[in-house]
Amino acid sequence: MSLFYSDESLANLPDSLPRTTAKLLNPVFDFLFAFAPNRDTLGGTAYLIVEKAGNILIDCPGSNPEIADFIAEMGGIAWLVLTHRGGIGSHVKALQEQFGCAIAIQEQAAYLLPQAQVTPFASELPLSDDCTAIWTPGHSPGSSCVYCAQNGGILFTGRHLLPRPVNPEEATAGFAIAPLRRPKTFHWPRQLQSVEVLKQRFSPETLEYLCPGANIGFLRGAVAVKDAYRHLSAIDCQELRHAKIVS
Repeated sequence: MSLFYSDESLANLPDSLPRTTAKLLNPVFDFLFAFAPNRDTLGGTAYLIVEKAGNILIDCPGSNPEIADFIAEMGGIAWLVLTHRGGIGSHVKALQEQFGCAIAIQEQAAYLLPQAQVTPFASELPLSDDCTAIWTPGHSPGSSCVYCAQNGGILFTGRHLLPRPVNPEEATAGFAIAPLRRPKTFHWPRQLQSVEVLKQRFSPETLEYLCPGANIGFLRGAVAVKDAYRHLSAIDCQELRHAKIVS
């Protein structure tokens, strides 16, 4: 089990940050923050990457004025990247109006946001010198991940790859990272194919951390998984072809 949570990054929180707001987020690195899971995205976890060229928000955090204030204090948002339909909060348009951000979403999911101005992409979309949105279909037609080249490489997986218990009946057995076959999974073989594409794209030198967009409760207080490529390469897609549907 390889988890990561940086206590040192607590020192990088603004001094003016209210204690109540601190409960709504977890600092991962001095440039990366994870917001608490929220009901609006069915328990999804959103992330804020702080960059000089403009901050990147991955999926929607909770609709909370204190979260919006924190984002503003950190410099606002240049990009809001929506990795899948479940990451779209009811306040997407309000975020765009408040921060004037561009909204990146894979072109097959763009129709879900008729009320907002979106930047649809096909296979990839550069967001900055270090960050790229990558189409990984399967969970949904427009499912995507975001790769950040900082700190050895960080992959934000939305709901494409998630933590799951190795043994649901034994809490101490740890977790594995895997695609999950849900009742609403769009195309399971395509999702497994997307996993194989990520295996080929990255290496131990380019992928050190993985930040899932849900199920972080299995990480026991952490918000990032270390040794990410080891976890990725351990996924046996051939064996998973006939995986049972899980609720």
